[in-house]
Amino acid sequence: MSISTTSTASIPPGLAIAPQLPDLLLPVKIRRGVLGFLRNHPTVAIGGALLLCLVLVAIFAPYLGTVDPTALAPSKRTRAPSADFWFGSDMLGRDIYSRVLYGARVSLTVGLSVATLATLAGLAIGLVSGFVRWADGIIMRFIDGLMSIPPILLAVALMALTRGSVGNVILAITIAEIPRVTRLVRSVVLSLREQPYVDSAVASGTRTPMIIQRHILPNTMAPILVQATYICASAMIVESILSFIGAGTPPTIPSWGNIMAEGRALWQVKPYIVFFPAAFLSVTVLAVNLLGDGLRDALDPRMAKSL
Repeated sequence: MSISTTSTASIPPGLAIAPQLPDLLLPVKIRRGVLGFLRNHPTVAIGGALLLCLVLVAIFAPYLGTVDPTALAPSKRTRAPSADFWFGSDMLGRDIYSRVLYGARVSLTVGLSVATLATLAGLAIGLVSGFVRWADGIIMRFIDGLMSIPPILLAVALMALTRGSVGNVILAITIAEIPRVTRLVRSVVLSLREQPYVDSAVASGTRTPMIIQRHILPNTMAPILVQATYICASAMIVESILSFIGAGTPPTIPSWGNIMAEGRALWQVKPYIVFFPAAFLSVTVLAVNLLGDGLRDALDPRMAKSL
């Protein structure tokens, strides 16, 4: 705050004039709207931009100079990257560029579907377990049993009971990810149900479903949204691992895991067969993790930065 000086006419002779002091606090620029949010949280902007580009690539793959990703051309097999084959060709003559772009559809579909289904199921189970005391012990012992099995092994076991398809891969990974969401929601609900406003709602006779809907559920959205991004990234990695070991999507479906599994035998002589799908998978997971980190910083009031 600046201190204004008085006029020289009102100051008696012989007295010095106090200098004008600079402002101690800089003016605050309040940035509103979507653009302001992205400027204040560049991690969200970078991760969201990368993820949006990959989603657009997956949607418009047929219009980006691709060919049939399953078309065989034995006379053009194991071609190095060139003007005809931007990413090269595999041992059956299939265009790796087309297969990688179409494979983005499989990974993004699995990641987004698993994140949505696991979040909704874990949210419902966690709300009941955290707020209904008598059901907490029963539900959490079952969740502890599922969490004692590594997610990869659980997904492999579930896939062994069914035939390989994208839908079964989504179902298997979703079942493996639900316990993580459930424990997160339960821990949040256990702290929220002891708050004074919840006690006031109970004392006023509000029913339990209404308390959960009005007071508990809105306060769980921030951590759940951040957790959903990490589940999306984890699901894409697990899907690639399952496809790589032959327990995921069928070999006829071009997925990043299948492409890397088919090219591992020629890794030392034709590394580009594995490199391009692995690079796309890494960039996609990085984009989702950046988005999750940015949302955590933006939604957590303890880590919020002054605008």
